[in-house]
Amino acid sequence: MSQGLLFGPDDAPTAKPVGDGWQQMRVLITVKAAPNPSETYGETVCVAGIRLDFDAPGWVRLYPINFRELDSPHTFKKYDIVSLRAKPARGDFRTESWRPDITSVHTVDHLKPWTRRRVEVEPYVDASMCAVREAVHANSAAPSLAAVRPDRVLGIDIKPHPGWSPEDQRKIDRYVGQLDLTGGDRTALQAPRFQGWYRYRCTPRCNGHRQGILDWEFVALQRTLKHRNDDDLVRELQAKYLDQMCAPGRDTVFYVGNQAKSPRTFSVLGVYWPKR
Repeated sequence: MSQGLLFGPDDAPTAKPVGDGWQQMRVLITVKAAPNPSETYGETVCVAGIRLDFDAPGWVRLYPINFRELDSPHTFKKYDIVSLRAKPARGDFRTESWRPDITSVHTVDHLKPWTRRRVEVEPYVDASMCAVREAVHANSAAPSLAAVRPDRVLGIDIKPHPGWSPEDQRKIDRYVGQLDLTGGDRTALQAPRFQGWYRYRCTPRCNGHRQGILDWEFVALQRTLKHRNDDDLVRELQAKYLDQMCAPGRDTVFYVGNQAKSPRTFSVLGVYWPKR
């Protein structure tokens, strides 16, 4: 029987384990956030998913990961089930945050049909975004990852990306300028042309949420269509992230997560959108 049928959010661990030893875990990857500059790693990606271990089910955040420097045996994609070692991220107070050993990552399965994904994801869909935010408002250690089903998606805002801040650009320049002992070339992480926000109500009585889109695929689509002009690119982003993913015939759910420095601020990290 699937863990999703046996455990829901109420059964998830409420605290990190004592000790800093490595633990073996199996995780269904549901989120790959867009890369951000890092002084130590050049660029890092926050990955999140659902831990499928019977003794410790629940949401898990894996950070840091530099996907561009992963060897092929250790790469993975969304809705892969991966086996890996990780240890509690003591520098991050959020209970779901773990530090992965990238060299231990091994893909054991891929859930391709939405029907297979639904069994694992559905038990973790929260009642509302408002409830998730209220919980964090009352206790900063409340769950920092969730899946919420919007009652109504009001629209999507897409605006030009302002580019990296001077601090982020310094991190990139320093990393690229370092000697690459492997003899390979490092290319600087480029800022996307556009950034986006979803506007939605999570319940009929909700006053509305506006949350930034941090999905890896939102940025990847911009790279794929890099030769399109701005107007065409905006239309393509709207067609994918609003017209298709949030269509009336889709059972749209937003994967959301907060920021360690601002626990009350949640962003959309990805979209789950099977047919109804």
